[in-house]
This record gives sequence, structure tokens and C-alpha cells, in this order.
Amino acid sequence: MKTLEKAELLNELFLAYKELFTDKQVEYFNMYYEYDYSYQEIADQFGISRNAVYDQLKKVEDSLYLYEEKLALVSLRKKRIELINKYLETNDKEILNEIKRMDE
Repeated sequence: MKTLEKAELLNELFLAYKELFTDKQVEYFNMYYEYDYSYQEIADQFGISRNAVYDQLKKVEDSLYLYEEKLALVSLRKKRIELINKYLETNDKEILNEIKRMDE
């Protein structure tokens, strides 16, 4: 069962790491998480088993968590946005230096 929080997190991670997956994995992911298809509906469309769809989506999910753990692209992006917003509120030049240090 999909929870809203899990789906939101996976979609956010998927946007960052989408290019690392096969075309089929991208299609399955989009159908399941974006268009809310069931495993069976995806399986019927591609002429494969429901379990094959589940396995592919599980691989994608596991990979997304692993990529974020190792590369942290999404968490770094969130941190940058947070710092930029803080800078816009305060005009504190030290915040700009902190943003620059993140890219080193």
C-alpha cells in the first residue's frame, strides 16, 4: 500500500535520479506513482506478471534510497533552498558563504 509521504519522497528522489533507470523502470514508476495504476494494470499493459512489476518497482525504490544515501542530491538541494530563503529574509552575507562551502 502506498502512503502519501512515501510516494512524495519517492517522487522527489525519482526526479533527481530518473536518468539512472531503464526506460521500462521509468514507465512502471510513472504508472504506479504518478498515474496510480495497480501492479496488475501495469502487468496487463506490458504482458508480464504482477510479481515482475512489483520486483521492478522494489528495485527502483531500493535504488532511490541508496542513491540518496550515497549522493544526497535531494537533501543538499533542500538545504540550499533553506539557506537561500534564510538569506532573502536576513541579507546575512555569511549565509552566502555557507552556500558556497556546500559546493566545494
